[in-house]
Amino acid sequence: MNQSKPIRVHLITGGFPPGAAAGHDMDYARLRILQLLQEHPQVLATVANDFTDVSRWLPDSRLLVTYVAGPYPNEEQNQFIRQWLEGGGRWLALHGTSGGRAVPVGEQRNVRKMVKGSHHATLGSFFLNHPPLRKFQVQVTDRGHLLTKGLPASFEVMDELYLIELQEPATCHLLLTTELAKDPSPPGFGFVYDEDTSLQPDGKTRVLGYIREMGQGGVAYIALGHCHSLKNNVQPFVDPSVDSAGHTPKLFRGSWETEPFAQLLRNGIAWGSGQKF
Repeated sequence: MNQSKPIRVHLITGGFPPGAAAGHDMDYARLRILQLLQEHPQVLATVANDFTDVSRWLPDSRLLVTYVAGPYPNEEQNQFIRQWLEGGGRWLALHGTSGGRAVPVGEQRNVRKMVKGSHHATLGSFFLNHPPLRKFQVQVTDRGHLLTKGLPASFEVMDELYLIELQEPATCHLLLTTELAKDPSPPGFGFVYDEDTSLQPDGKTRVLGYIREMGQGGVAYIALGHCHSLKNNVQPFVDPSVDSAGHTPKLFRGSWETEPFAQLLRNGIAWGSGQKF
């Protein structure tokens, strides 16, 4: 009996330093993504905690999925990923993938600023900051795209509202946005930045998801997806829209517990692997 050739997908989930959760429930995110990959019997997944051995797994992979908080590809690894994408590979990048290295600002070691790297140019976006966990509305700007198939025109989530700077806006086809005129982060919360370059020209729109072509391949980025448990939470407080008293939930799944986010992930896997789920 003839068997179809396996579709290889490489999944990277992890924090920094190696083995750390970095404020996220990496085990939960890893498990959920693997469960979604398992929905198609042709998919074979390889798993890693960071980008160290990406050159070993990508050559035979059709799709790269990343959910990270800290790990990022170095110059050599980024060039390898870029060439793989241009040759036809696809990258489904989630949540903290737009982040990377942070450095202390001045003498205050607890005040940090994100540093832009070469991988941000490949990904297409750069993380600036996010306000405390909050409830917000996500607008689906193109409901006709494969990535947004089956989604409503808008949906509500509780999540970290990422402020991301698009690196090459002309190459990014927007899929998800929200409205937030001003970063409401209180002093000392999160990361500092020189200018709010995530704010779109209309003065209120923030990009939360896009797709961009690279050669024969492409990148899809979705900013949603924070999750934590009691043992890995680092959120000091949350917006009253999440908890009226501002208390951080001990167990937080946010967007992961919504149908639209699950549909987004399924669509992303279908887009990246060339399969119907």
